[in-house]
Amino acid sequence: MKKIIILLTITLFISCKSKKVVTTTLPITEKTEEATKEVEDVLEEKPAAPYIKLNLNAVKSSQKQKAYDLGKRLLNTCNTSKFKPYNTSEATRSVINNITIEAISTICTRYRQYYGEFIDIQLVEIYKLTDDQTTVYRYKALYSKKVANKELRVYMDTTNRMSAIKTMDWENQYVVKRK
Repeated sequence: MKKIIILLTITLFISCKSKKVVTTTLPITEKTEEATKEVEDVLEEKPAAPYIKLNLNAVKSSQKQKAYDLGKRLLNTCNTSKFKPYNTSEATRSVINNITIEAISTICTRYRQYYGEFIDIQLVEIYKLTDDQTTVYRYKALYSKKVANKELRVYMDTTNRMSAIKTMDWENQYVVKRK
C-alpha cells in the first residue's frame, strides 16, 4: 500500500511539470508487419524529440498482441477477481514485484465504483522513447459507465518485456509521463 501511495505521489509531481514536447511523425506508405528501414534510421540518429510516434502498422502484430494481452489481463482482474501473475518472460522483475493482489484489489474497488465493469482496451497510439528505446502502447480503456475516460499505458523494453504499466485519465494529446 505504501508503494502505491509513493508511486501515485511521484506520478502527481511528474504530471505537474509542463513541457513543450516536439513529436516526429513517420510516414508509412504501405501496411507492413516489419518496422521499416526509415523507422530504424530515425531511431539510430537519436532525434532531439524525447519520443517518436510510430505508425500502428510499423510495429509487428505479435508485439502489439503481447502488449494488449498483458494490459487486458491486469484490467480484467477487476471483473474476475482472479489475477494470473506475470512471469519473467512477460515482465521485468520490478513490475512483477510491484503488482500485488492487495494493490490490484484497492484499484479495482475504486475503478468498479466510479467507472463500472471493465469491457476492453483499444490501441490508439504507439510511441518509441528515444532515450532508452522503450515502446509505449497507449490504449483507451472502455468501461460500462460512459463517464469513464481512462488510459492504459504499457511500456515494453527492448527485450519485448513489460517494463511498466500505468493507468491515468485520458488526454487527447500524448504527454510524456515517465514510468
